[in-house]
Amino acid sequence: MKRILKYQSIFTVPTLAIISFLGHGFWAYTLPFLTFVIMPITELFSEQSEENLTKAQEELALEDKYYDWLLWLMVPLQFIVIFIGLFLVVHPAGFFTEFFLKSEPDSLFSGKIWLNAGIGWTRTELIGKVISMGICCGVVGINLGHELGHRVTVHERFMAKALLLSSMYMHFFIEHNRGHHKHVATEHDPASSRRGEILYFFWFRTIIFSYISAWKLEADRLKRAELPFFSLQNEMIRFQLIQIAFVVLVYFIFGFTGMVFFLVAALGGILLLETVNYVEHYGLHRKKTASNNYERVLPIHSWNSNHAIGRRLLFELTRHSDHHYMASRKYQILRHFDESPQMPFGYPAMIVISTVPPLWFFIMHRRIDDYRKRLPEGVALA
Repeated sequence: MKRILKYQSIFTVPTLAIISFLGHGFWAYTLPFLTFVIMPITELFSEQSEENLTKAQEELALEDKYYDWLLWLMVPLQFIVIFIGLFLVVHPAGFFTEFFLKSEPDSLFSGKIWLNAGIGWTRTELIGKVISMGICCGVVGINLGHELGHRVTVHERFMAKALLLSSMYMHFFIEHNRGHHKHVATEHDPASSRRGEILYFFWFRTIIFSYISAWKLEADRLKRAELPFFSLQNEMIRFQLIQIAFVVLVYFIFGFTGMVFFLVAALGGILLLETVNYVEHYGLHRKKTASNNYERVLPIHSWNSNHAIGRRLLFELTRHSDHHYMASRKYQILRHFDESPQMPFGYPAMIVISTVPPLWFFIMHRRIDDYRKRLPEGVALA
């Protein structure tokens, strides 16, 4: 029973998102309030656990298909939540009104979307709803797509791409696996934040250069395989066509309003993901060896967090040190390392703190300097 309950908190995201989509006033901010207020405050007082599974427990966890089925279930659920949200935004009076009353949805930018029934969303409510969908795109779409993207089976890699499609970030599949994991904690990695770099500048750098990197990585793969660049064998070209087709589908089903709402929400999911990247790798750098290559990725090159809420909600993404040390390890068996740099708070709190650069620098620079002093002899950060 404990194993079943451990990661059930993920269902709070789609559940509260639907409440936000349905709600007026404060209720439109149900999921954002939980994510950016309640969870960060709660994690200040939540338990931490440095306990790792034994080898025998790891083997049992890997054999237990429950952990896989839970991930797989989130794929259709993500698209169900998105389509419910888009329907309710465009038709705020609900399903039955759509059939029995003539609806006249107004523009997203006119101040109010309304029906003849007189029920509609204000701009303020729409902001809450788009943030809610953006959280789903980041926490479920990209985060779980990231986990599935490290799997080797065809069906799981397909599901990873489907989840990334829900956030319009399919190139992440290429750049993260072939670029980020190779270049993490170096100046060659656009997803590794540098000491003193402001989050908002990092957003521009990582989004632009990660996209460019994905094209370069795919071009290199095609060149090695002696395949043409301008063809459907180029996965980046396929990704662009699939994403365009999905946006067109959203437009035909939900109109211009629904399309704009979805694209803004997807951008919100992307920014949430890149904020997590900013937090996970801030100020850490691999040193060069005598051969002028970078040392191998070690547990000291990513920030770790053992705070319970973030661990369970994000499927152990917060044990990021082990993930980069051995990317093939499934989420349920990721480990704590004593030598890993530890975040002072959990991911939800650190995400919020990172949006205030002076506070972030005050907390993290002292943390980095203190960590450097405590590194084992013979180990150093560049």
